[in-house]
Amino acid sequence: MADSAAPSSPTGVSGTPVVPAARPPAGGEGDVLPYGLPGKPLAKSPFLFGLTGGLGVLTAIALAQAVTSARSVIVLIFVAMFLAVGLNPVVEFLQRMRLSRRWAISLVFSGVIGFFVLFGFAIVPPVSQEVSDFAASVPSYLEDLRTNPTVQQLDADYQLLAKLQDYITSGGLGAAVAGGIFGVGAVVFNAFFSGLTLLVLTLYFLGSLSTIKDYLLKLVPTSRRERTQSIGDQILDGIGGYVAGSALISTIAGALSWLFLTVAGARYALALALIIAITDLIPLVGATIGAVLVTGVAFLQSVPLGIACLIFFVVYQQVENYVIYPKVMKRSVDVAPAVTVIAALFGGALMGIVGALLAIPAAAAIALILREVVLPRQARL
Repeated sequence: MADSAAPSSPTGVSGTPVVPAARPPAGGEGDVLPYGLPGKPLAKSPFLFGLTGGLGVLTAIALAQAVTSARSVIVLIFVAMFLAVGLNPVVEFLQRMRLSRRWAISLVFSGVIGFFVLFGFAIVPPVSQEVSDFAASVPSYLEDLRTNPTVQQLDADYQLLAKLQDYITSGGLGAAVAGGIFGVGAVVFNAFFSGLTLLVLTLYFLGSLSTIKDYLLKLVPTSRRERTQSIGDQILDGIGGYVAGSALISTIAGALSWLFLTVAGARYALALALIIAITDLIPLVGATIGAVLVTGVAFLQSVPLGIACLIFFVVYQQVENYVIYPKVMKRSVDVAPAVTVIAALFGGALMGIVGALLAIPAAAAIALILREVVLPRQARL
């Protein structure tokens, strides 16, 4: 019975006992290893830890430098997406009027391009005329300087006119003017290229906005996809409403300014009204900047006209701040006035005018996420 209880040795198919495979040396005292005992694991090495940390820091610095170098491109992408979201409600309205999305986008973009063409035709001729008038008046200005008693006394003491003539004839003035013209040309070219790129990106984003939304929703877990879609649609509707409201307020400001300047007899009334309309898009300070510019130009034309412009813009800004803006924006963005001011200041400090434009809808989106996601979760804890 004892023999039958003992475990039997494993056998192969032919009944031959199977010999277990030899184990590798365990590294004990009696084992002989050809290359010596293994060291400590590298995962616990201070050198490897420091090397990994250093590589992580270098990677973070390289990414920061890449983002800084591509800052202008990133800003263009954000602005293009912002404009596409803002123009999408107009496209959807045209679609409800039984237009295809392609024709609706084409019509909206034709309107945008037409606005820029109108702005160019309104601004370029008066600027060119003023530059030509100034160039034609330069000889009379120089003659007035020569006959001025103060300038004659300074010329007798310090030979100012002789030095000015030497500077002009030596080529220094020509080099300075050429450098200035080259710099202005480079700025104009960069602005034109950035504007063209912005229009192309906006067109692409507007045409594929639904595809982008569907793709981003696929990155969200299925259990949270419906709620995320509803919150995202509300954020996009708020951004679109903000852009449409800002455009409407700007249009009202430009139209009323053009009407007043035309009745008051100001020169270049359309160009000045377009300046008011564009600067009015800038939150907080845009209306004031436009009013100061246009009032200064009016004072150069005549003092009574400047005083009339000053009174008009002071009264209109009160009406816009307390009547027009609240009525237009009450259904667009739900942000407290203090938060609006703070967001615009931070956005302007980080990204300039573009940051100020994007700050208010971004603050509205953050406020919505806090109200719908964070606060209910905190209440359940």
